[in-house]
Amino acid sequence: MLTAAIVVFLVIFARTINWTDAWTSIRSASLPLLAAAIGVNLLTVVIKAIRWWVFLKPAGSPSLPLALRATIAGAGLNNVLVANGGDAARVVFVSRSTGIPSSTILATLALERLFDPVGFVILLVFGVLAFQLPPSLEKWHWPAVIALVIIAILLTWFVYASRHAKPEHVPERRTKPRGIIGRIRAYLVKFAASTQYLTTAPRFIAALALSMLSWAGQLATFQFAANAAHVDIPIAGSLAALLAINLGLLIRATPGNVGFFQFVFALAVAPFGVERNDAIAVSLLIQTIQILPLTLLGVMLAPEFIFKRKTSRGALAAEAASGSGVKERDELTGVSSQP
Repeated sequence: MLTAAIVVFLVIFARTINWTDAWTSIRSASLPLLAAAIGVNLLTVVIKAIRWWVFLKPAGSPSLPLALRATIAGAGLNNVLVANGGDAARVVFVSRSTGIPSSTILATLALERLFDPVGFVILLVFGVLAFQLPPSLEKWHWPAVIALVIIAILLTWFVYASRHAKPEHVPERRTKPRGIIGRIRAYLVKFAASTQYLTTAPRFIAALALSMLSWAGQLATFQFAANAAHVDIPIAGSLAALLAINLGLLIRATPGNVGFFQFVFALAVAPFGVERNDAIAVSLLIQTIQILPLTLLGVMLAPEFIFKRKTSRGALAAEAASGSGVKERDELTGVSSQP
């Protein structure tokens, strides 16, 4: 219902666009600048894969190429599915490839994705302090500062509580769960235990630094696309568009957010003197850059995971026993290192 309502609204909005002028701007775009934008955008995906790998490695999945392939496949599927369905696929892909329980992989993904909103809040505070942003974003200054302080306190408490938590020894929880409710409860217990074990200050610091690099890459992508289309958008305008789009697109209501992205982008850059037709041209370029390469790569990589047979726990244990990190993998997955 939400998607249908948004599509109707976007059709009405699309009728106000001079698509001939927008297409003219796209056709005259600078190819070198477009190539730079594509390269920077792909680099942000690589950075996100490394950020996920920071948590995957101690969870028993030390392969960075696997994290990269799964991240690209998930990003590609996000462009053809609604509600970020590609992220759920990432969990299935890595769990099937490694034999690690999905609850543990989900914990790594939850921790990794936690730093997207953290980085967004930091970027918002920085943008309001460093640039003259539209009033619609300026009003979020103090709420963002307060949120940033609360986030810092919560992350510090999370790390402290995880490091000082005492392990539970409850025999009843080791028995095989019965029924749907029992399986869900057991899954959540494993998820919480994995999250607790993976939480350390060095990993959080590394994830935060990588998040800020990723946000900087997204901002550069927006700016390169505007320059490629020969549309004069200041860095403050690109930042306002990036913030507004990510503030309004918490949930993908349409595949790839096509349509809604253009609407928000046009509203965000209008205070900087950018005409609507030019804004639409730039936003279409940005989405082409963000969607087509990743979707093609993701669709090419997805079958590798979809048709791959699930790795057995016995094979995983034998592999773990032959190398380092056996203790970490056993604690997270419950796989015995004994033959």
